[in-house]
Amino acid sequence: MQHVTPVTAETSTTAATVTGLLSDIADIGTDPLRGGYTRPVYSTAELDLRAWFIDQATKRGLSVETDRNGTIWAWWDTPGGDRSNSLVTGSHLDSVPGGGPFDGPLGVASALVAVDILKARNAIPTRPLAIAVFPEEEGSRFGVACLGSRLMTGAIDPNKARNLRDPDGNTFADIARSNGLDPRYIGKDDQLLGGIGAFVELHVEQGRGLIDLDRPIAIASSILGHGRWRLSIQGQGNHAGTTLMADRNDPMVAASRMVVAIRDAAKNQSHARATVGRLQPIPGGTNVIASRVDFWLDVRHPDDATTAALVQTIHNQSQLIAAEEGCTVEMTEESLSPTVHFDIGLQNQLQQALPDAPFLDTGAGHDAGVLSPLVSTAMVFVRNPSGVSHSPEEYVVDEDAELGAQALADALASLMN
Repeated sequence: MQHVTPVTAETSTTAATVTGLLSDIADIGTDPLRGGYTRPVYSTAELDLRAWFIDQATKRGLSVETDRNGTIWAWWDTPGGDRSNSLVTGSHLDSVPGGGPFDGPLGVASALVAVDILKARNAIPTRPLAIAVFPEEEGSRFGVACLGSRLMTGAIDPNKARNLRDPDGNTFADIARSNGLDPRYIGKDDQLLGGIGAFVELHVEQGRGLIDLDRPIAIASSILGHGRWRLSIQGQGNHAGTTLMADRNDPMVAASRMVVAIRDAAKNQSHARATVGRLQPIPGGTNVIASRVDFWLDVRHPDDATTAALVQTIHNQSQLIAAEEGCTVEMTEESLSPTVHFDIGLQNQLQQALPDAPFLDTGAGHDAGVLSPLVSTAMVFVRNPSGVSHSPEEYVVDEDAELGAQALADALASLMN
């Protein structure tokens, strides 16, 4: 661990509320253009949120450290100080562009309140408890979702991670270095992983499952397999006014046809999701036929073989469309996560602590899913009455937010024993 923050504040004895904590950060990273919040990793907004978390954890008497991959750990140690078989909760603080206020911060704020609740019960941890805040969960700056947890588990090669670039051309290595990390040492952390006995992540639900079930809380059963690919279409850049329509090799036209073909391919496959949410023409002038168009594809399905087959179909159709438009296309995988089935034993333990909570799968990726091959993991979802996420319309009512923290405290208490 690096960058240890000394604990000097007295332990808090009064439980905060989740809504109160979230209101404290409600002005950080607001996006006047898109609405909602834009908090990419290591931006001013995300750094302010990290400082807020460190302050809140320190006030609770937790020992705060930042590991070599940029994850913050706030420890509630046992009397003996042994950190083996630790119980970990937490989430992330970064956001997608124009995201909602709950995706990530709800889990962090709920973890802080859960600690307050346990302390108010005079709990003494029989195993160490930590709150983890993972960086770049959304992948909105460097294009790889759950980058912090992927680095820690070895799910991404450190050399690849060091050379990832943000939209401004900055490498992850440069940004990490400027924020106090040594990029030479990023990568799998066997010692840290070996000390984690279980990880439980609370998260806002990102769909309509709990609305349909009319329940405030659920236990996650699985995460749909998903991946991201970049398609780069090469055409002929030219003048918009002097180039006849018949003489064009326009990659933007090819890209638009591909986007429609992707939608149709996914609609023809039951339970599949395929999304193009980002498209970048080069050079990007209004009166210029693009020379190249890059766009990013997100594909998800509960069956990994079906995901692979759908991606292959999209690849084949894109090659045909590019040729018809006098262009070429290259498709590159940027990340791929198989379907995650959470630890059955841990699910059963959570069900005993939360007997009214149904089981629910999700199509959204999470750090808990990345950790799952190496650590026993579970998730708790809190109802989102809008059914909308990655959007300013994402919402959690105050009562459900507090119920979520209470449920997390109950789950952690059961696992601590």
